Amino acid sequence: MSNITSIRSSFKWQKRIGVILGYIALLALGFFFLFPTIAMIVLSLQPDETTITMDMGSIWMFIPKTISLQNYADVFKRVNFPLAFMNSVIIVGTTIIFGLVVNSLIAYSLARMDWKGRGVVLAFVVALMIIPFEAIAVPLLKVTNWFGWLNSYHIQIIPFVADAFSIFLFYQFFIGIPKELEEAALVDGAGRFRMYWNIIIPLSLPVFATVAILQFIFKWGTLLWPLMVTRGPQYMPLPLAMNTLYGQAPFLWGDRFAFATLMTLPTLTVFLVFQKWFVQSVASTGVKG
Repeated sequence: MSNITSIRSSFKWQKRIGVILGYIALLALGFFFLFPTIAMIVLSLQPDETTITMDMGSIWMFIPKTISLQNYADVFKRVNFPLAFMNSVIIVGTTIIFGLVVNSLIAYSLARMDWKGRGVVLAFVVALMIIPFEAIAVPLLKVTNWFGWLNSYHIQIIPFVADAFSIFLFYQFFIGIPKELEEAALVDGAGRFRMYWNIIIPLSLPVFATVAILQFIFKWGTLLWPLMVTRGPQYMPLPLAMNTLYGQAPFLWGDRFAFATLMTLPTLTVFLVFQKWFVQSVASTGVKG
């Protein structure tokens, strides 16, 4: 009896040690991914440029010696941050809102409706996912220039409303919804749009949140396209304003870290607000990053 008790006790301790080691490994991995962000925030609060330069690459870049908002004040003096922030919010927000509607409707027609050529369109959507934007940037610029859209909001919004990756995510989620729900609604006389609005959308909030988060991350940091199509600060988003700051003299690490921190905070906020639905969608669709 004592041997059995000792074996059980040993097994429990082994299990506890395994759990502890697992938590330690997860904490180490989490710190590995978070330490650039932590260092960026801490260094952005250092008022002295010499101190920042000396602290970079050492343990002190995670431990603030002094705290000051001087670098953030310098950012607002050197660039028109409020205008750039407003432009980014308008561009990214409008793109995401219209994109959720357009991409979900396209995915709904592919996943829940039977029509001729559906397989070809789906294959075309999947093929578009592997084409890098750099390959089509110049042709897209020529087309939009032909419409006279240069240096405007809509040239940064309209070409990116329809997105192949978002359509695929919606499609993957929609095909997992039982068709019996729509068949019952069809018997009651509901049309396709009513089924989409009253059945599909309420059941698909996790994937809507996932698409919104991913599109926000992709669009919030886009630099190439704004650099190609904007002229002057009127329609300049945050990534281009940051690029402008980087090209100005004097070269100050503190100002750069402060701008990067201000630009990162909205992304973290969006993810924290929608993380519950994001995790649900990843678990249900089997999407792996």
